[in-house]
Amino acid sequence: MNVNSCVTGSSQRLVPSTRILAAFCGLVLVVLLGVAAKLEPNPAGLGTHEQLGLPPCSFRWLFGMRCPSCGMTTSWSHAMRGQFRDALSVNVGGTLLAGVAVFAAPWCLLSATCGRWVVRPPSDRILAAAALFVAAVTLADWAFRLTAT
Repeated sequence: MNVNSCVTGSSQRLVPSTRILAAFCGLVLVVLLGVAAKLEPNPAGLGTHEQLGLPPCSFRWLFGMRCPSCGMTTSWSHAMRGQFRDALSVNVGGTLLAGVAVFAAPWCLLSATCGRWVVRPPSDRILAAAALFVAAVTLADWAFRLTAT
């Protein structure tokens, strides 16, 4: 790929370690999205991860209630099928993360390939704010589900 043909938000070339990290992150996200697409969403709204041979949620077993991440794999699986209403009904935070992954995977891979940040380089503040936002939404969704039962 011709580096000059990339649409860039930064003219500064990425150092090799940053390119490797971007490629690694992009590949991990592609794998996670691919696995989510292959899994059949559990009709119960949680437990889809057990299709991967993982054990049931320990939090549910110990405390008899959902944990904040209960339903995340199921929400990703629904989102990969375009079933956004179902994805949101299972876990709002998981749905947000799946949406971020859908955009971040190609961005990371293209940036690694081009050797420059495509569109715009990430800012530490934006990354921290996004992580806090998803965590806050996940916890709010969890609190809502606990009070609704």
